[in-house]
Amino acid sequence: MIEAQNLIRRYGDFTAVDGISFSVGEGEIVGMLGPNGAGKTTTIRMLTGFLPPTSGKVTVAGKDLFESPREARRQVGYLPENVALYNEMRVEEYLAYRARLEGLSRAEGREAIGMAVDRCLLTDVRRQIIGTLSKGYRQRVGLATAILHRPRVLVLDEPTVGLDPKQIIAIRELIRELGREQTLLLSTHILPEVELLCDRVMIIDSGRIVAEGTPESLRESWVGNPGLRIMLKGEPEGAAEALAQIEGVVGVRVENGGFVLEHGPGTDVREQVFRTVVEGGWVLLELARERATLEDVFVRLTTRDTAAAVEADSLAPHEEVTA
Repeated sequence: MIEAQNLIRRYGDFTAVDGISFSVGEGEIVGMLGPNGAGKTTTIRMLTGFLPPTSGKVTVAGKDLFESPREARRQVGYLPENVALYNEMRVEEYLAYRARLEGLSRAEGREAIGMAVDRCLLTDVRRQIIGTLSKGYRQRVGLATAILHRPRVLVLDEPTVGLDPKQIIAIRELIRELGREQTLLLSTHILPEVELLCDRVMIIDSGRIVAEGTPESLRESWVGNPGLRIMLKGEPEGAAEALAQIEGVVGVRVENGGFVLEHGPGTDVREQVFRTVVEGGWVLLELARERATLEDVFVRLTTRDTAAAVEADSLAPHEEVTA
């Protein structure tokens, strides 16, 4: 549905995006993760036609974004990180104005506005002045604007940034609902958001994709051996040595008054652990799998010199490099 081929964006000698290629299939929800300065926002701006690449190609529904911009951009709805709204207009007035910009007739606009207001839960504020709305409602107005022309692809850049917990839950529910009918690319640095919403994840660092896959496959590929947490009453002597002798255990470490056993992928050592504890005459207080998180993967893949991000900020103040 949307495809990027070897996208590169340079600012003088600095390369903000360095040969990024990926595709998002119809009906997929894909998350784009990365630290500040990784190149997420620059990539998003190129994908939506707001920033030309130094080189590379973007196609949307088979249309080249830069050779056939009108046809391609009609298939894309875009919610930028900072939503630009006219604060003096009422919600309904603003949506009508945006419908005209999208080339919708008066009748088409009325139908589209009704659909957007309903889907984005704006009925109670449709006649309210935008400047009086909370940030959560302003984000909903931005989403309503993005779906007015019924695009096949939605691109959302940090859609929940700056919202309070209740507003975040509401916007996530809305995004999940929209993702049932549209292809969705979501740029964020909020890791729980990705795990809750996305079918697939791309991790970007220093302008490159450093990992890609489902949240589960990334955890399995990058975090190392799975672990098993064990807590014994009284911290008995010789326990660590006995646990280390269990077949399949590749390492034992003491942590927070208990033990963490590393074992090979695909092996289950819980029964042997239980038997070892019984034979030792020890009291077992806890036996639980340690589940790697996406945060573990993210930290491992994006450890970098933060000076590069600061340099990126200073290079292009009007065309934001940081994400």
